[in-house]
This record gives sequence, structure tokens and C-alpha cells, in this order.
Amino acid sequence: MPLQLRQQLKLTQQLVMTPQLQQAIKLLQLSRLELSETVQEEMEQNPVLEEDINTPDSNHESLQDLTAESGELAAVGDKTSEVNLESDSGLKEINWADYENEYEGRSSSMPRNDELPSRLDILTKKTNLADHLGWQLKFRDVNDEEMRVGRFIIGNLNREGFLEVNDAEIAKATGGSDVVVQKMLAMIQDMDPSGVGARDIQESLLLQLTHLNLSESIASELVRDNLLFLETKNYAAIVKATRHPLKDILAAIEVIKALNPHPGRLYSDEEPHYIIPDVYVQKVDDEYVILLNDDGLPRLKISRFYSDILKGKKNIPGMAKDTKTYIQEKLKSAMWLIKSIQQRQRTIYRVVESLLKFQHDFFENGPDYLKPLILRDVAEDIEMHESTISRVTTNKFVHTPQGIYELKYFFNSSIARTDGEGALGSKSIKVKMKRMIQAENPLKPLSDMAIAKAFAGDSIRIARRTIAKYREQLGILPSKYRRAPKLK
Repeated sequence: MPLQLRQQLKLTQQLVMTPQLQQAIKLLQLSRLELSETVQEEMEQNPVLEEDINTPDSNHESLQDLTAESGELAAVGDKTSEVNLESDSGLKEINWADYENEYEGRSSSMPRNDELPSRLDILTKKTNLADHLGWQLKFRDVNDEEMRVGRFIIGNLNREGFLEVNDAEIAKATGGSDVVVQKMLAMIQDMDPSGVGARDIQESLLLQLTHLNLSESIASELVRDNLLFLETKNYAAIVKATRHPLKDILAAIEVIKALNPHPGRLYSDEEPHYIIPDVYVQKVDDEYVILLNDDGLPRLKISRFYSDILKGKKNIPGMAKDTKTYIQEKLKSAMWLIKSIQQRQRTIYRVVESLLKFQHDFFENGPDYLKPLILRDVAEDIEMHESTISRVTTNKFVHTPQGIYELKYFFNSSIARTDGEGALGSKSIKVKMKRMIQAENPLKPLSDMAIAKAFAGDSIRIARRTIAKYREQLGILPSKYRRAPKLK
């Protein structure tokens, strides 16, 4: 067939992801902390964006008002355009070196004393494990070679306090002799916290028992020779292997329980991350009220300075045409960001409103009444795509009368009933199962089959293997490991 050129008309559909659409999707799935950081980065890069806390909510203006004067985005209204978020803005010039003395906690009638130290002069960081051990090492009588080896060992401890290199690697990296390496390792293992510098949990527990003068005790014997039986609570095998009375073994186990298997965590410098709800659901009289949490999030506005430049109200001599074009592009970007954040907040509100409708019994009575729910149910209810619902419910938390939960918590699979009643949610089954195990007889713990039969008695059809899966997800051991030992 000969090659030839010809024109052909073809109609196709394709999804075009513009940068603005990509940004909107990204903002939708961000957590509160990530959203705050993203907005802060955008404000650093976009001079048209500003923060404002001085304008009352009643004076907030919609994005439509921004473009009312012209069809182009360059025509910005006189008033401030804001998203309904809060933060700090327009900070005055502050002398940060003297912030504490000038601005904080000082009455106007109190005389100033310049000899008082500033708070910034006494700020300290949280002591971590390396700092704590290094501080102890300074008070030991060691030479330069030993100090070098000791610091290398401390620097190679992980957050659990375990050593991640062997003796040969220490000697090769520091140039120290084997004798010095052994001496410094023993010295660090003798430091506080007890058990630090070990290679694994077993060695750490043995070091802690040695510091308690229990190196020849039954507890040390159990850790050294029967750790696997301890992990599985196989007391019969321990009695058979050690030939000690069960009463003495149980007393030794109580000593072992008091030890710290991860000594390095006592000096962890990691800061806790507290969950801040994105939404509050409160019951007022007989109705539930949904409140979006805007605290700590930036409240944005368009800079009046740049909007006046685009409208010709402010003339800057020598301004190039490219500069005005640059400002217009930044204005478009700023307005799209504000619009995307507003849309994000509205979508979260609608999703929570739908969840409140589907899971009303949960808000009234707790997790036992959680109903089966999938993403498609909420998507059809608010006429959005399932992927949008998935993004909205990721890393978003709601404060309810029953506690704080991630939005994804309300979605769970269905467990059928045999009496014709409505199906139950899998998470409500987990709650019932956990409560059932907590109330069991320790001498006769419930097996997976016994739990399945108990549910069958309540007209809940659930397989034994499903019970086992739920038990593992809850971190509950099998019945043979939950059984308490019988004292004869």
C-alpha cells in the first residue's frame, strides 16, 4: 500500500491536568499541618498573597467580587479578598533580639531592668541520647584515643539505644585497638540509661539485670536461655526447661516486665505530634452542628498595593511591561489558591455532613452502632467522585461526642446477620470482640471458634478466619498465649 498524506477529522476526549487543577487536587488531600506549610511556601514565592487578621469576618469578600470590575483577573476590587482561614499577618517591625523584654508579659507601669536576661538567651533544646551519654563521657578519665572511640560508639547508637556496628568496624573507623574498643564499649554500657549500647533486646535486658545485681538470678536465666518461650508465654515449656517452680518463674517474669527493652527512647528528642481536628461535630439541643476548625490556618488576602498597580491607581516610574505581566500571573495564581482552599473547606463540610447522615447512630451511641459504609455511598450522596471522597477523608480528623476519629474510620465493610436485621459494620464487630476478650476468664480464654459461636448466638454470621484476622489487627494474641498459668 503506497504511503500518502491526507487530512482526517477525529473527535476524542482526554483529561488535561492543568497546573491549577493539580494544585487543587493536592490541597484537597493535605492535612492541616501540610496545608499550613504549603500556604506559607506559596506566600514566600508570591508577593501578591498576604495574611490578614485585622479584617472581621463580616467584611470578607468572595472571589467573584475580585473580578467584578472587569472580565480580566487583573482587575481587582478595592476590598480585601480572603479565604475563611486564620493566621497572623502584617506584622510590625519587631526587634526580635529584645522581643521578650519589650513585648511580652511586662506591665507598662513596671520599670525596665536591662540587666534581666532575655528569654532568647536561655532557650535550650531537648536533651537526646547522644548528648546525655556524651555528657557522662566527659566526666570519665579517658585519653584522646578512648574519647574518640567512645564518641564513635555513641554516634552509632540508634533511637532505641542499640549499637549498629560491630567491634571490628569500630576499630577500623577510629584506629583504636581492640582493647580500647572493648573498654569503651563496657564503659558506655555502664552508663545511664541502663541497657544502652547493647546489640539487641536480649543483651539489653541482661545488662539491666546485671546492673541490678541479678546476673545469676532466674530472671537472667530466662532472658538468656528461654526468651522465645517468654515471648509466647509458654510457661509449661519454661518449667520443663529450667526445672524451677512455676511460682518462682512468675516472680522472675514480673522482674523482667519492669525492665525497659528500648532504653534509648527515654531520651528521645522527637516532639509529639498532636492531632488537631479539622471539623467539630457538636450536639446542640437535639441537633448536630458542624463547625470547620480554621484556627492556626492562614487567612489570605490579595495585596492592595499590587491590585492598585494593575488598576492604574498607583503609578511606579520606570515599570517595565514584563513586570506588570508578572504581577498579573501572580495574581491569577493567588486567586486560584484562595479559591482552591475555599473549595477544600466546602468539600470537607459536605463530606462530614454526609457522614453525619449515614452514621447518625454512631454519633448518638458510639462505635458499637457503626454501620457499613463505602466511599461510593458518600460520593453518590454529595454527587462527587469516589477519588475525591478518598482524598478528602485522608489525614482529616473530626471531633465528635464519642471522641476524635479520622474521617476514614467511618468507612467499613459489611457483616451480614442471620435474623434479617440490618448488617453490621466490621469496626463495630471489632469493638464487640475486643470487649468480649477483655471480659473473658483468664484461666479459660476464648478461642477464635468460641468467639465466632458467640457472635452466631447474636445472629451475626462471621467466619473463624475472619475472627483471627480481626484479632491480629487489634494486636491480640491467640487464646493459648492469653491463658494465665495455674498455680498448684
